[in-house]
Amino acid sequence: MGFGTSVIEDTRLDERVIPTDEGDHERLSHYVPKDKLMEGMINGTPVIALCGKVWIPSRDPEKFPVCPECKEVWEGLRKDDE
Repeated sequence: MGFGTSVIEDTRLDERVIPTDEGDHERLSHYVPKDKLMEGMINGTPVIALCGKVWIPSRDPEKFPVCPECKEVWEGLRKDDE
């Protein structure tokens, strides 16, 4: 009877979302559903933009240019509806 070894590979994926306030994303206005934006501003809960940016909204989005990635995704969604 022989002894052998085996390797068990851990293939779990860590999908935690970590809000960030760093980088150029902070200087842009992102596309988020209005109800989620209001909820985030009132309750301090994170929101997820169309581009994938996750943050807790606290600033007036009218003061910043629109995120080009969010705009591209939004325009693609609108074309799909036509």
